[in-house]
Amino acid sequence: MSSSESNSSSAQPPLPVGGTPKSSGALVALTLALLGGMVWLMAPARSGLRPAPLRPVPGECPLTTPGFVPSDATEVPGADLAALSKAQRNHILFRVNMEPCSCGCNASIVACRISHPACPVSKSLVDKIVAEEQSAPIRANGR
Repeated sequence: MSSSESNSSSAQPPLPVGGTPKSSGALVALTLALLGGMVWLMAPARSGLRPAPLRPVPGECPLTTPGFVPSDATEVPGADLAALSKAQRNHILFRVNMEPCSCGCNASIVACRISHPACPVSKSLVDKIVAEEQSAPIRANGR
């Protein structure tokens, strides 16, 4: 037997033109559609869950606490800024207007000083900021 005879006997018959690829594509599309339908049917129902708060909210607190809003005060009660340069005063005013008071009032440091003059936290924060600015070296650009 020659090698050509053995190959020709084991060769499969030629495929019909256009017959098999169409049926394979239809089979793939049908399989994907069935799998998609199964996933959709098996998906759990989504309830209206909300994430838990990051920290427990006390009962006496209102549920909607306003966010921090910077203030625009030009004077700080209880702080003598007259001896400082204009750049130092502006830097202090910027900080006390933009930084929140840590006493829990959710206001800027200067707004807390104005609203709550007896607050020891805002007073110490103002004193600390003024002391930091007084001890800071004079910068070349005037800041």
